[in-house]
Amino acid sequence: MGLFDFLKPKTQKGQFVSVTAFEENKNQRTRGAIAIIEQLRTFNITSDKFLKLEYFFYTNQDEKASHLAEEMEKLNYSVKHGPAANNKSLFVVTGWTTKIKIEELIISNWVTEMCELGYKFDCLFDGWGTDPNQQ
Repeated sequence: MGLFDFLKPKTQKGQFVSVTAFEENKNQRTRGAIAIIEQLRTFNITSDKFLKLEYFFYTNQDEKASHLAEEMEKLNYSVKHGPAANNKSLFVVTGWTTKIKIEELIISNWVTEMCELGYKFDCLFDGWGTDPNQQ
């Protein structure tokens, strides 16, 4: 136990994402979305284009990953989940969205929604990407 551990927010046993981590991640992912959109603009992906987005979440229990995967299916997203390749103590949920308009406000709102949905199931939204050469 560290000298200042009493300052850290208390989390439930087995909890993966604290409130503080959720807020910090949401802010980081929202800022990151703008950078990704700016990069897509260099590939002539304008705000009137629609693309599928690949998404990633991590958590510490397979059951949590499974519940989130069920929610992603309800959104008509492709989804798979299982042990993370680089850390067998973590579980990943990943897949592709339906096509989304690549407009800053729409993507920012989607990122916020993904962060909140992940937090609801104690999963951390780890970001997104896309392929600008989609059909």
